[in-house]
Amino acid sequence: MTVKVAVIYYSATGAVHALGQAVAEGAASAGAEVRLRRVAELASDSAINQNPQWRRHADATTSITEASVEDLAWADAFAFGTPTRFGGPAAQLKQFIDQAGGLWREGKLADKPVTAFTSAFNRHGGSEATILSLGNVFYHWGALIVPPGYTDPAVYAAGGNPYGTSFVAGPNGDSPDAAALEAARYQGRRLAQITIRLVGADRAAMASVSGRS
Repeated sequence: MTVKVAVIYYSATGAVHALGQAVAEGAASAGAEVRLRRVAELASDSAINQNPQWRRHADATTSITEASVEDLAWADAFAFGTPTRFGGPAAQLKQFIDQAGGLWREGKLADKPVTAFTSAFNRHGGSEATILSLGNVFYHWGALIVPPGYTDPAVYAAGGNPYGTSFVAGPNGDSPDAAALEAARYQGRRLAQITIRLVGADRAAMASVSGRS
């Protein structure tokens, strides 16, 4: 059975982008059809140009398709990634999420599995708070939150964040290490596997009802 997973993220200097790619790889390895999408940049060119890493990453990822609300309608499950901004998601991701009101009103985001991942400058820079704050959105949607929990050694190896994969980029803007990328792959794989189980059960139930009618 094939399910559809949308990995939607914002990344300024590349750490969340790398985690998003790993989440997408993990979901694909479980048999999911995956869309990796970056949300629109809101910062001005002058602001981006002040940070060479930001400028370099923005130029390097122009080939990645920009996310649209159609990706949310298309998907059976979602994975959202963002750097932490004062303990919450980046404005760029929040602006994208705020466009989903129409789908929310129509009930098209309900009952879909969702997970989240992040990166922060400091070890105690708000990674858990960022993922938990995104949970408030998912509660409103009626989505089914799928955290990695402590369900695989990869979670422990990457620092033990049960809410979602997180990475400390540090002052040099380091790229995620092998442990963080493996944890992200596991998170994507787990999301896809649970989605397959849920979609399969739903289809079986509908077939049973149809057979009795």
